Amino acid sequence: MLAFTDLLALSGLLVSSLEEIVRGMMYYRKALMLQSYLERVASGDVEAAVSINDTNDAKGFDLSPEARALADLKFTYVLTCQIYGKQKEDQKPEAADIALLMQRNEALRVAFIDEVESLKDGKVHREYYSKLVKADINGKDKEIYSVKLPGNPKLGEGKPENQNHAIIFTRGNAIQTIDMNQDNYFEEALKMRNLLEEFHQDHGIRPPTILGVREHVFTGSVSSLASFMSNQETSFVTLGQRVLANPLKVRMHYGHPDVFDRVFHITRGGISKASRVINISEDIYSGMTALLDY
Repeated sequence: MLAFTDLLALSGLLVSSLEEIVRGMMYYRKALMLQSYLERVASGDVEAAVSINDTNDAKGFDLSPEARALADLKFTYVLTCQIYGKQKEDQKPEAADIALLMQRNEALRVAFIDEVESLKDGKVHREYYSKLVKADINGKDKEIYSVKLPGNPKLGEGKPENQNHAIIFTRGNAIQTIDMNQDNYFEEALKMRNLLEEFHQDHGIRPPTILGVREHVFTGSVSSLASFMSNQETSFVTLGQRVLANPLKVRMHYGHPDVFDRVFHITRGGISKASRVINISEDIYSGMTALLDY
């Protein structure tokens, strides 16, 4: 099972960027439904077919209740935005955009930090909760989980804190983190099941804890700076990191959109380190964790 956690640490993000990242993330669900549907039809399970003439016709796969249930049972999709609750309270347009995305994608979940104020002994007392919501049939937010936190989780940099508070809402053995500037392709999403099998392969010294995946950056056309960063991603990640991995064998880790062994990392402090002294996201911290643990 795989959980996808997008990292929304800043407010005021472009609606188009939100739509791009969520659309790319939800391709995984579409690909899983198609694979499940075709396998059930090929095996002779006629109850799984909605409207099908032969085994090569996949029309209507997204209407198959069995395919939808299997994809949602095994995979979760979490968009984490710490300030979504505050944005919703202030009736910000960003909150409306996120709510619209949940309405358009029934499997999408949003994690955020909720701050509750109360009076105790004449003083304002604040309590913090990590909450997970989804859109109900009326388009309103429906709370799924609410976890009380020991204090304010916002210690410093937003990205690692965003990861740490939302990772409790994921499940399964693998987790992939995706940044706001990334996109996906349906053809790439079809490869996910094969990629996850690498966790079960014998690679020699020890089982893998991180699987590298190519990053698709779609924000290169936004500005000259974005174009420079996109080219930097191509040269540093696609080329440089692979040379470090093979033949040099010295690659520590780069981060997104790699797939992590979730159980390994959450039992060793998570995929990010967030504190008032040092804030390290999954780009570095998870690589150090995987290396130093052995």
